[in-house]
Amino acid sequence: MKFTVDRDALADAVGWVARALPARPVVPVLTGLLLSTVPENTGQDDIQGPNGSGFLTLSCFDYEVSARVRLRAEVAEPGTVLVPGRLLGEIIRALPSHPVSFADDPDGVSVTCGDAAFLLTPMRLADYPELPELPQLAGTVDGGVLAHAIAQVTPAASRDDTLPMLTAVNLELDGPTMTLAATDRYRLAVRDLLWHPAPGAVERGKAAFLVPARTLSDAARMMIHGTEVRIMVRQPAGDAVHDGQAGPGAAEAMIGFEAGERRLTTRLLAGEFVRYRSRFPSEFGCTADLPAEAFAEAVRRVALVAERGTPVQLAFAPDRVTIGAATQGQARARETVAAEFSGGDPAIAFSPQYLLDGIIAAAETHPHHGGPHAADGDAEPARVRIQFTGPAKPAVISRPPGTGNDFRYLVVPQRVG
Repeated sequence: MKFTVDRDALADAVGWVARALPARPVVPVLTGLLLSTVPENTGQDDIQGPNGSGFLTLSCFDYEVSARVRLRAEVAEPGTVLVPGRLLGEIIRALPSHPVSFADDPDGVSVTCGDAAFLLTPMRLADYPELPELPQLAGTVDGGVLAHAIAQVTPAASRDDTLPMLTAVNLELDGPTMTLAATDRYRLAVRDLLWHPAPGAVERGKAAFLVPARTLSDAARMMIHGTEVRIMVRQPAGDAVHDGQAGPGAAEAMIGFEAGERRLTTRLLAGEFVRYRSRFPSEFGCTADLPAEAFAEAVRRVALVAERGTPVQLAFAPDRVTIGAATQGQARARETVAAEFSGGDPAIAFSPQYLLDGIIAAAETHPHHGGPHAADGDAEPARVRIQFTGPAKPAVISRPPGTGNDFRYLVVPQRVG
């Protein structure tokens, strides 16, 4: 094997693939990164492309998650090698901005870049698992739209590994509608979006998949606005998932996301997601519309004096909301933000982080937004709506009518001593 590749492109590719390397591998070989090169085929009697042009594919797989990325390289001698993944990542990040050359060496694999030279001891290739293939295309969706939806719902997923089902995002496909939902029992985030099912996918009916939230967030890193994302699935025969119910053997099923030259796959989690649709109240006694950015910034400032586990309190009036918090014997804070409020029970309290996650996610209505600001062309800053019935019942954060109601965030309030 012998090839040369652009350093910046390689660093970006290695950094993305290395995120899928296991922190605690079952066997040491799973910490390896697979490098495979092939010459470019011109389509004319298998003649190699000009100037030794070809492709380098970097990939990894730990029986749960696989990641692969392909980039252009100058390939002199095609081949495949398995090298320590995290070590390679550290080396590439430290290299100067010059082309990086790899070559077989009697003692291993040489890596040279300018005046820097390294020698890596390859890992045993025969012990490495075969990467999974997902031939069944479920459909496609705009990368920016899906990445944005993932960013909205994943903060609500649980980090408690003792309840694996709650560490997942429920990805539901129902005709042209895709729904993402996540919960940690204290808040529930749901986002609807349009996608394009593959021919025949609609006839197969509704399907739901429990996708690990962390892996889904990593998949979002390869998605950009205007680029098509292909969603692929693999399910054991006879174990289809219908009407949101996971059938036997669903833990062995896989889902994959492919955007451009990058692909990430993951095993699905077994189990049945909570029946979340019925958790949203149909009626509310109180409604408040607020400017998202001003509200979020006020909550951040006031929360500085809140002790761990202490809520921020919201006290509404017809034209404003006062946010308050305190640390016993140390500090108190309050700030007022303009609001449109109607209802008879104007006080409620929340975990500051849970409240902020809902405000920010509800306010971001476009894939290219980085915060709760107005959409391109909007005359006014983005606004959010909080609806609740009393201080002990769940509240729902969303957008006001007519400004995008495809995201809902249900959050359980905290009692104030």
